[in-house]
Amino acid sequence: MLIRKLRGWEIPEREVTPEGAYLNRRELVRSMGFTAAGIGSLLATGSFAKASAQQRIRGVDEAVNYPDWPAVDKYPAKKSTVFTEELTGREITSENVTLAYNNFYEFRTDKANVWRNVERFETRPWEVEVGGLVNNPQTFDVDDLIRSMPLEERVYRFRCVEAWAATVPWTGFPFRALIERVQPQSGAKYIRMTTALRPRQMVGVEEQPWYPWPYQEGLTIEEAMNDLCLLATGVYGKPMPKQNGAPIRLITPWKYGFKQLKSIISIEFTEEQPKTLWSTVTPGEYGFWANINPEVAHPRWSQATERVIPNNQRVPTRLFNGYAEWVADMYSDLEGEYGEWLYR
Repeated sequence: MLIRKLRGWEIPEREVTPEGAYLNRRELVRSMGFTAAGIGSLLATGSFAKASAQQRIRGVDEAVNYPDWPAVDKYPAKKSTVFTEELTGREITSENVTLAYNNFYEFRTDKANVWRNVERFETRPWEVEVGGLVNNPQTFDVDDLIRSMPLEERVYRFRCVEAWAATVPWTGFPFRALIERVQPQSGAKYIRMTTALRPRQMVGVEEQPWYPWPYQEGLTIEEAMNDLCLLATGVYGKPMPKQNGAPIRLITPWKYGFKQLKSIISIEFTEEQPKTLWSTVTPGEYGFWANINPEVAHPRWSQATERVIPNNQRVPTRLFNGYAEWVADMYSDLEGEYGEWLYR
């Protein structure tokens, strides 16, 4: 008998989305309160491919907020031949679901309404300051940065610490490309990243003064240099909308979503492990590492399974979200020192 062992990214046939659920996904989306008429009509007529870049990026759905940004002509980018939908083993989540269901606490905590609160948020002009322990500190205009980097579309699984999951085609460039440009010094071991803090434009900031704003997160240099680590500037073949972290955000698909901060304004190379917002607020629940592991529960809920939006089908969670072959080696020497905190 031939026994075939599944690779890390494969799933058993029993976990594949049923055909009926796939064919009825528009009904599922509408049941969540979203609309897809604009996208559907464009795709049905074939006019989507023929439309100008500006037309494609304007509101194809009420939850879509794609302004006409200077680097708009860089989208869609070439598709990765490695990080594909097939590699995820899942269907790509509908665009208007991803754009209308996300966490961005600076715009309130209701995931289904973040997109309603971003209109005042100004994402141009935008600069990203890169400094700290580097030989070539620079402040980048984000559109100049986008134009100078090798953009690529990659389909990644996305896993929230709250146990919901999606599959998203991000456009961006490897964090490694930026690191090489600024030339870290030998003492740089970590990277601290900071989200913009604009209380007048971000309604959730003044309403939630108990959070230690601004939102900060961190990685080790090795993590940021990993092939999977992406600085994303777009999604679904278009520039990043405001609610998803415009104009530039972090994507680390083997870590829980709270690590993947949005609307970055500062990247600092440091010797010491940086403090992060969530590890400061609730250190007993959220650590620095936040690597996905089904066997390590959050103190208030299990991480053994996840619900795939929008139909909320429960499927098993995978170690490192299914990306162990790319990232597990980075943590082999840390297991004994940090134990379960590598996965919080």
